[in-house]
Amino acid sequence: MYEFDIERPASIVAAAKALNAEGAQALGGGQTLIPSLKQRLDQPATLVCLGGIAEMQGINASGNDLSIGGGTTHADVAAGAGAYPALAALAGNIGDPAVRNRGTIGGSLANNDPSADYPAAVLGSEAIVRTNLREIAADNFFDGMFATTLREGEIITRVDFVVPEKAAYAKFDQPASRFALVGVFVAQYGDHVRVAVTGASEGGVFRWAEAEAALAADFSPAALEGLSLSGDGMISDLHGSGDYRAHLVGVMAKRAVAAA
Repeated sequence: MYEFDIERPASIVAAAKALNAEGAQALGGGQTLIPSLKQRLDQPATLVCLGGIAEMQGINASGNDLSIGGGTTHADVAAGAGAYPALAALAGNIGDPAVRNRGTIGGSLANNDPSADYPAAVLGSEAIVRTNLREIAADNFFDGMFATTLREGEIITRVDFVVPEKAAYAKFDQPASRFALVGVFVAQYGDHVRVAVTGASEGGVFRWAEAEAALAADFSPAALEGLSLSGDGMISDLHGSGDYRAHLVGVMAKRAVAAA
Protein backbone atom coordinates (compact mmCIF):
# COMPACT_ATOMS: atom_id res chain seq x y z
CA MET A 1 0.00 0.00 0.00
CA TYR A 2 0.99 3.65 -0.22
CA GLU A 3 -0.29 6.95 1.10
CA PHE A 4 -3.51 8.41 -0.26
CA ASP A 5 -6.28 10.69 0.90
CA ILE A 6 -9.81 9.50 1.56
CA GLU A 7 -13.06 11.41 1.38
CA ARG A 8 -16.40 10.22 2.77
CA PRO A 9 -19.17 12.22 1.08
CA ALA A 10 -22.70 11.93 2.49
CA SER A 11 -24.54 12.59 -0.76
CA ILE A 12 -24.37 11.64 -4.44
CA VAL A 13 -23.82 15.26 -5.41
CA ALA A 14 -20.85 15.58 -3.03
CA ALA A 15 -19.42 12.27 -4.25
CA ALA A 16 -19.65 13.34 -7.90
CA LYS A 17 -17.88 16.61 -7.05
CA ALA A 18 -15.11 14.76 -5.22
CA LEU A 19 -14.62 12.38 -8.14
CA ASN A 20 -14.02 15.30 -10.48
CA ALA A 21 -10.71 15.96 -8.74
CA GLU A 22 -7.56 14.74 -10.47
CA GLY A 23 -6.45 11.30 -9.25
CA ALA A 24 -9.74 10.55 -7.47
CA GLN A 25 -11.23 7.07 -7.60
CA ALA A 26 -14.50 5.69 -6.21
CA LEU A 27 -14.46 3.09 -3.43
CA GLY A 28 -17.52 0.90 -3.05
CA GLY A 29 -17.13 -2.33 -1.11
CA GLY A 30 -13.44 -2.54 -2.04
CA GLN A 31 -13.49 -6.23 -2.94
CA THR A 32 -11.58 -5.55 -6.16
CA LEU A 33 -10.01 -2.16 -5.50
CA ILE A 34 -8.30 -2.93 -2.19
CA PRO A 35 -6.35 -5.95 -3.57
CA SER A 36 -5.43 -3.80 -6.57
CA LEU A 37 -4.08 -1.10 -4.25
CA LYS A 38 -2.03 -3.67 -2.37
CA GLN A 39 -0.45 -4.80 -5.62
CA ARG A 40 -0.06 -1.18 -6.80
CA LEU A 41 -2.11 -1.91 -9.90
CA ASP A 42 -4.19 1.13 -8.92
CA GLN A 43 -2.57 4.20 -7.37
CA PRO A 44 -5.22 6.90 -6.89
CA ALA A 45 -4.37 10.10 -5.05
CA THR A 46 -7.77 10.12 -3.34
CA LEU A 47 -10.33 7.46 -2.60
CA VAL A 48 -13.92 8.64 -2.55
CA CYS A 49 -15.81 6.26 -0.26
CA LEU A 50 -19.42 5.71 -1.35
CA GLY A 51 -20.37 3.58 1.65
CA GLY A 52 -21.86 6.41 3.68
CA ILE A 53 -24.36 7.61 1.08
CA ALA A 54 -27.75 6.56 2.41
CA GLU A 55 -29.62 7.32 -0.82
CA MET A 56 -27.53 4.67 -2.61
CA GLN A 57 -28.51 1.86 -0.26
CA GLY A 58 -31.58 -0.26 0.22
CA ILE A 59 -34.16 -2.21 -1.77
CA ASN A 60 -37.62 -1.08 -2.85
CA ALA A 61 -40.24 -3.37 -4.36
CA SER A 62 -43.57 -2.37 -5.88
CA GLY A 63 -45.55 -4.92 -7.87
CA ASN A 64 -43.16 -6.38 -10.44
CA ASP A 65 -40.70 -3.50 -10.10
CA LEU A 66 -37.60 -3.89 -7.95
CA SER A 67 -35.08 -1.11 -7.34
CA ILE A 68 -31.74 -1.73 -5.61
CA GLY A 69 -29.38 1.04 -4.51
CA GLY A 70 -25.90 0.89 -6.01
CA GLY A 71 -24.32 0.78 -2.54
CA THR A 72 -26.39 -2.20 -1.38
CA THR A 73 -24.28 -5.18 -0.33
CA HIS A 74 -24.62 -8.67 -1.75
CA ALA A 75 -25.77 -9.91 1.66
CA ASP A 76 -28.55 -7.32 1.75
CA VAL A 77 -29.67 -8.24 -1.77
CA ALA A 78 -29.74 -11.91 -0.76
CA ALA A 79 -31.82 -11.10 2.32
CA GLY A 80 -34.02 -8.34 0.94
CA ALA A 81 -34.75 -9.13 -2.72
CA GLY A 82 -37.37 -11.75 -1.96
CA ALA A 83 -39.61 -10.27 -4.64
CA TYR A 84 -37.06 -11.58 -7.17
CA PRO A 85 -35.99 -15.01 -5.84
CA ALA A 86 -33.55 -15.77 -8.67
CA LEU A 87 -31.64 -12.54 -8.00
CA ALA A 88 -31.65 -13.09 -4.22
CA ALA A 89 -30.30 -16.63 -4.69
CA LEU A 90 -27.57 -15.37 -7.02
CA ALA A 91 -26.45 -12.74 -4.49
CA GLY A 92 -26.42 -15.32 -1.69
CA ASN A 93 -23.88 -17.42 -3.57
CA ILE A 94 -21.35 -14.71 -4.39
CA GLY A 95 -17.94 -15.35 -2.82
CA ASP A 96 -17.99 -15.99 0.91
CA PRO A 97 -19.63 -14.18 3.88
CA ALA A 98 -16.86 -11.58 4.07
CA VAL A 99 -17.25 -10.70 0.39
CA ARG A 100 -21.06 -10.66 0.58
CA ASN A 101 -21.07 -8.30 3.56
CA ARG A 102 -18.70 -5.76 1.96
CA GLY A 103 -19.13 -6.03 -1.80
CA THR A 104 -21.88 -3.98 -3.48
CA ILE A 105 -24.00 -4.45 -6.57
CA GLY A 106 -22.86 -1.11 -7.99
CA GLY A 107 -19.20 -1.88 -7.43
CA SER A 108 -19.52 -5.28 -9.07
CA LEU A 109 -21.23 -3.84 -12.14
CA ALA A 110 -18.80 -0.93 -12.48
CA ASN A 111 -15.85 -3.33 -12.31
CA ASN A 112 -17.50 -5.79 -14.74
CA ASP A 113 -15.25 -8.75 -14.01
CA PRO A 114 -15.78 -11.27 -16.84
CA SER A 115 -16.58 -13.97 -14.26
CA ALA A 116 -18.81 -11.93 -11.94
CA ASP A 117 -22.40 -12.99 -11.28
CA TYR A 118 -24.38 -9.72 -11.28
CA PRO A 119 -23.67 -8.85 -14.93
CA ALA A 120 -25.54 -11.99 -16.01
CA ALA A 121 -28.53 -11.07 -13.83
CA VAL A 122 -28.62 -7.47 -15.04
CA LEU A 123 -28.28 -8.39 -18.71
CA GLY A 124 -30.63 -11.36 -18.39
CA SER A 125 -33.26 -9.24 -16.63
CA GLU A 126 -33.04 -6.36 -19.14
CA ALA A 127 -32.42 -4.11 -16.13
CA ILE A 128 -31.80 -0.37 -16.16
CA VAL A 129 -28.58 0.92 -14.60
CA ARG A 130 -29.18 4.41 -13.23
CA THR A 131 -26.33 6.82 -12.53
CA ASN A 132 -25.99 10.37 -11.26
CA LEU A 133 -26.09 11.49 -14.91
CA ARG A 134 -28.43 9.19 -16.87
CA GLU A 135 -30.05 5.78 -17.22
CA ILE A 136 -28.39 2.98 -19.22
CA ALA A 137 -30.17 -0.09 -20.55
CA ALA A 138 -28.36 -3.32 -19.71
CA ASP A 139 -27.81 -4.05 -23.41
CA ASN A 140 -25.87 -0.78 -23.68
CA PHE A 141 -23.97 -0.93 -20.38
CA PHE A 142 -21.39 -3.72 -20.73
CA ASP A 143 -18.52 -3.02 -23.10
CA GLY A 144 -16.14 -5.98 -22.93
CA MET A 145 -13.88 -7.48 -20.28
CA PHE A 146 -13.60 -5.14 -17.25
CA ALA A 147 -15.19 -2.38 -19.35
CA THR A 148 -18.52 -0.53 -19.27
CA THR A 149 -19.98 2.56 -20.90
CA LEU A 150 -19.72 4.52 -17.63
CA ARG A 151 -18.07 7.88 -18.06
CA GLU A 152 -15.24 9.21 -15.92
CA GLY A 153 -16.58 9.96 -12.45
CA GLU A 154 -20.04 8.53 -13.17
CA ILE A 155 -21.64 6.74 -10.21
CA ILE A 156 -24.11 3.84 -10.29
CA THR A 157 -26.84 5.07 -7.95
CA ARG A 158 -29.34 2.23 -8.40
CA VAL A 159 -30.36 -0.69 -10.60
CA ASP A 160 -33.98 -1.19 -11.61
CA PHE A 161 -35.42 -4.61 -12.46
CA VAL A 162 -38.76 -5.82 -13.76
CA VAL A 163 -39.32 -9.22 -12.16
CA PRO A 164 -39.90 -11.87 -14.85
CA GLU A 165 -42.50 -14.61 -14.87
CA LYS A 166 -39.79 -17.23 -14.43
CA ALA A 167 -36.06 -16.94 -13.81
CA ALA A 168 -33.08 -18.83 -12.44
CA TYR A 169 -29.28 -18.67 -12.37
CA ALA A 170 -27.05 -21.72 -12.65
CA LYS A 171 -23.34 -21.39 -11.92
CA PHE A 172 -20.42 -23.77 -12.23
CA ASP A 173 -17.98 -22.06 -9.91
CA GLN A 174 -14.26 -22.15 -9.24
CA PRO A 175 -14.18 -23.60 -5.69
CA ALA A 176 -11.50 -21.29 -4.28
CA SER A 177 -12.79 -17.94 -5.53
CA ARG A 178 -16.48 -18.79 -6.08
CA PHE A 179 -16.26 -16.84 -9.32
CA ALA A 180 -18.17 -18.40 -12.21
CA LEU A 181 -16.26 -20.61 -14.61
CA VAL A 182 -19.59 -20.35 -16.37
CA GLY A 183 -22.86 -18.88 -15.12
CA VAL A 184 -26.12 -18.66 -17.05
CA PHE A 185 -29.09 -16.48 -16.09
CA VAL A 186 -32.41 -17.28 -17.78
CA ALA A 187 -35.51 -15.06 -17.56
CA GLN A 188 -38.90 -15.45 -19.23
CA TYR A 189 -40.94 -12.30 -19.95
CA GLY A 190 -44.26 -13.03 -21.66
CA ASP A 191 -43.43 -13.94 -25.24
CA HIS A 192 -39.67 -13.48 -25.02
CA VAL A 193 -36.78 -15.02 -23.09
CA ARG A 194 -33.35 -13.67 -22.23
CA VAL A 195 -30.30 -15.85 -21.66
CA ALA A 196 -27.18 -14.13 -20.32
CA VAL A 197 -23.83 -15.88 -19.91
CA THR A 198 -20.94 -14.90 -17.64
CA GLY A 199 -17.53 -16.44 -17.00
CA ALA A 200 -17.18 -17.91 -20.48
CA SER A 201 -16.27 -15.28 -23.05
CA GLU A 202 -13.13 -13.20 -23.48
CA GLY A 203 -15.53 -10.37 -24.35
CA GLY A 204 -17.30 -10.56 -21.00
CA VAL A 205 -20.98 -11.16 -20.33
CA PHE A 206 -23.12 -11.84 -23.41
CA ARG A 207 -26.57 -12.94 -24.54
CA TRP A 208 -27.05 -16.31 -26.23
CA ALA A 209 -29.51 -15.37 -28.96
CA GLU A 210 -29.99 -18.89 -30.36
CA ALA A 211 -31.02 -20.21 -26.95
CA GLU A 212 -33.35 -17.25 -26.42
CA ALA A 213 -35.21 -18.03 -29.66
CA ALA A 214 -35.51 -21.73 -28.83
CA LEU A 215 -36.78 -21.07 -25.31
CA ALA A 216 -39.28 -18.46 -26.49
CA ALA A 217 -40.92 -21.22 -28.52
CA ASP A 218 -40.61 -23.88 -25.81
CA PHE A 219 -39.43 -22.94 -22.33
CA SER A 220 -37.97 -26.31 -21.36
CA PRO A 221 -34.49 -27.87 -21.15
CA ALA A 222 -35.39 -30.04 -24.14
CA ALA A 223 -35.57 -26.94 -26.33
CA LEU A 224 -31.82 -26.50 -25.91
CA GLU A 225 -30.95 -29.96 -27.19
CA GLY A 226 -28.68 -29.71 -30.20
CA LEU A 227 -27.66 -26.11 -29.53
CA SER A 228 -24.00 -25.38 -28.92
CA LEU A 229 -21.45 -22.59 -28.88
CA SER A 230 -17.98 -22.50 -30.37
CA GLY A 231 -14.96 -22.51 -28.09
CA ASP A 232 -13.42 -19.74 -30.19
CA GLY A 233 -13.26 -16.52 -28.21
CA MET A 234 -13.99 -18.29 -24.94
CA ILE A 235 -11.71 -17.89 -21.92
CA SER A 236 -9.06 -20.59 -21.78
CA ASP A 237 -6.96 -20.94 -18.61
CA LEU A 238 -5.77 -23.48 -16.05
CA HIS A 239 -9.36 -23.99 -14.89
CA GLY A 240 -10.72 -24.96 -18.29
CA SER A 241 -10.30 -24.61 -22.03
CA GLY A 242 -12.49 -22.53 -24.30
CA ASP A 243 -14.20 -25.67 -25.60
CA TYR A 244 -14.87 -26.81 -22.02
CA ARG A 245 -16.48 -23.50 -21.14
CA ALA A 246 -18.54 -23.53 -24.33
CA HIS A 247 -19.86 -26.97 -23.36
CA LEU A 248 -20.63 -25.76 -19.82
CA VAL A 249 -22.77 -22.93 -21.17
CA GLY A 250 -25.20 -25.49 -22.60
CA VAL A 251 -25.18 -27.54 -19.39
CA MET A 252 -25.77 -24.53 -17.13
CA ALA A 253 -28.47 -23.15 -19.44
CA LYS A 254 -30.44 -26.40 -19.17
CA ARG A 255 -30.05 -26.40 -15.39
CA ALA A 256 -31.23 -22.80 -15.17
CA VAL A 257 -34.33 -23.51 -17.26
CA ALA A 258 -35.12 -26.58 -15.20
CA ALA A 259 -34.76 -24.57 -11.97
CA ALA A 260 -36.92 -21.74 -13.30
